[in-house]
Amino acid sequence: MRIAVIADIHGNVLALEAVLDDLKRRGGADITVDLGDCVSGPLWPRETIERLQALKLPTVRGNHDRRVAQDPADEPMWPSDRYARERLTKAQREVLLGLPLTLEIAPGVIAFHARPDHDEKYLADAVVDGQLVRAPLAAIRRRLKPLDPACRLVLCGHSHRSELIRIPDGTVIFNPGSVGCPAYDDDTPPAHVSEQGTPHARYGIVELDRQGQPHRFETFAVNYDHEAAARQAEEAGRPEWAHALRTGFMKD
Repeated sequence: MRIAVIADIHGNVLALEAVLDDLKRRGGADITVDLGDCVSGPLWPRETIERLQALKLPTVRGNHDRRVAQDPADEPMWPSDRYARERLTKAQREVLLGLPLTLEIAPGVIAFHARPDHDEKYLADAVVDGQLVRAPLAAIRRRLKPLDPACRLVLCGHSHRSELIRIPDGTVIFNPGSVGCPAYDDDTPPAHVSEQGTPHARYGIVELDRQGQPHRFETFAVNYDHEAAARQAEEAGRPEWAHALRTGFMKD
């Protein structure tokens, strides 16, 4: 079985189309899984959700999907969430809110956005000196405890960092990186940044053997017209997004 994994599109329909084209050139996949955070960002939220709805991919809910769909009176909205919310229909927002927290893609293969029990906490990451880095093994084990012990493979996003981790004698964690947002800053204490280091659109492919065991992983960095995306962010009044889209880094 061949599983394509996309995550963290953040309204960047240009990056999404580049990833889909690249996947097609590589022979496609038996199933393509979307790990959430589909539309939030100062780019093309309406166009992105319309494209995803046409694809009908199995999709889990990201923290920004929830925030875009929530009532603004419930808690303060971040600018990227507000931008997307204002451009989606009520029906589209309801679709986002109704997405599941987790999905079983195949026996022993579980997909979620951030953690199996939370859409906004990191699974495999820690903050060190204001940067996301790989968390200690003991912390990752603890965060995986809500999962069924029979789980062989976890597909997750959220951090925008490509990761492949095998827990000794246990679960494999695969994060393909972000399709459409190569860097971000988060002022939630402790404040930090995540930086992929290039403007490419990222995605991954996992192959399962005949026994359903994951045995091959690939991550891809796909070029696309990131300058057009950066200009769109500038027109929306978000120069920091434009810099991230052009470089894969946040401004110093």
